[in-house]
Amino acid sequence: MFAAIVIPVLILISFLFYYIVLGDPANFEGNDPNGHPVKEGIGSWFGTIYKGGVIVPILIAVNLIIITFSIERLLTISKAKGKGNVDTFVRNIRTMLAADDIDNAILECDKQRGSTANVIRSGLVKYKHVMQEPGLDKEEKIAAIQKELEEATALELPMLSKNLVIISTCASISTLIGLIGTVIGMIRAFKALAQAGAPDTAALSTGISEALINTALGIIGSCIAIIMYNYFSNKIDTLTYGIDEAGFSVVQSFASKHQ
Repeated sequence: MFAAIVIPVLILISFLFYYIVLGDPANFEGNDPNGHPVKEGIGSWFGTIYKGGVIVPILIAVNLIIITFSIERLLTISKAKGKGNVDTFVRNIRTMLAADDIDNAILECDKQRGSTANVIRSGLVKYKHVMQEPGLDKEEKIAAIQKELEEATALELPMLSKNLVIISTCASISTLIGLIGTVIGMIRAFKALAQAGAPDTAALSTGISEALINTALGIIGSCIAIIMYNYFSNKIDTLTYGIDEAGFSVVQSFASKHQ
């Protein structure tokens, strides 16, 4: 629902920004958007970007999508880490398991919160439950704990990687959309050169500007998306490793302390 609502809104905002802000007549000589951009101030930049053509608002939308979903993933993954350091939390859980202090380990999970704590809490609750099941042998109890940890992990991981596909898609299409704008700009530039007699220098400069602006916006969007995707992937891998490490500690603790 978040993506389905946010993406159309960002596209609408991009087109409004392009036509209302970038296309403001004050950004052009003679207050004519068909003329040259003014030579000084922020209006010069706005007018120049506006001259990039109709592909520009699409590229602006892609960049806004990348920024918005990067912020959303940053908040989500920060929340998934919990309140404290994950490595410290895992060490505390190991210490409590070594002392067979399951109740305090569960309380520690409640304090930590986050994905790692949620998974380990589920395993610890199952740990306490199977201890009171005399009808199960050791291997069956270990299998039950492992299954609980796997199920809890399967519920947490999709939340961590959700919407990353949008960022990775934007990383791929941003450069391609920019390339479309570049090609359109170069077509206009060569069309201006192909005129009989002296070439239309205004049309030539407009075509070249359009090509370069679209190229720049496409590359910027792709670079940001690639950096953010790799950053979030690394964070997710770190959290996954913490979950696996803590889960292994729970299983090993049970295996070593119970027959």
